[in-house]
Amino acid sequence: MKKILLISVSLLVCSLSFAQKYSSKTGKVTFEASVPLFEDVYAQDDNNVVVLNADTGEMASVSMVKNFHFKVKLMEEHFNESYAETAKYPKTTFKGKILNFDKSKLTANAQKYTVQGTLNFHGVDRTVSSPATVYTKDGKIYMKGNFVAKSADFKVTIPKMVMKKVAENVNVEYNYTLVKQ
Repeated sequence: MKKILLISVSLLVCSLSFAQKYSSKTGKVTFEASVPLFEDVYAQDDNNVVVLNADTGEMASVSMVKNFHFKVKLMEEHFNESYAETAKYPKTTFKGKILNFDKSKLTANAQKYTVQGTLNFHGVDRTVSSPATVYTKDGKIYMKGNFVAKSADFKVTIPKMVMKKVAENVNVEYNYTLVKQ
């Protein structure tokens, strides 16, 4: 039994070591929940970590929620303390796949794909689907996409006194430059 387990673990390690992995520690993720006539609700994280298995199209990313920065520091403070509750939920993660991904077919011309997976924010998992463009240049893979998330779907409560100032639908965009590991 121990030999079978050892052989299984060895095969798993070997298969992972041959996978073409690309990654970035400086992925850019932004979100916007602005409402016309009120102050912009916009934040950006320039330190999103993302890993792509170029053989399978599987990908994962993580952001430390405190890395999202706003123009207005008070808004950032309220976001971290009241909305995102970063002391309790310090990170947001995504685990999914680029559907029909084939690295051998990538060129310098952007191609359209769909990214599907599970986004975890505020302790809640939700399935998301995102249109994305992907291309390769100088040995790097470039990926850009967006999706809409609803605050209520992630159990984020917006106080009544600011409800009219924050959009219910949050526009999320990501932009990655991935290098081979």
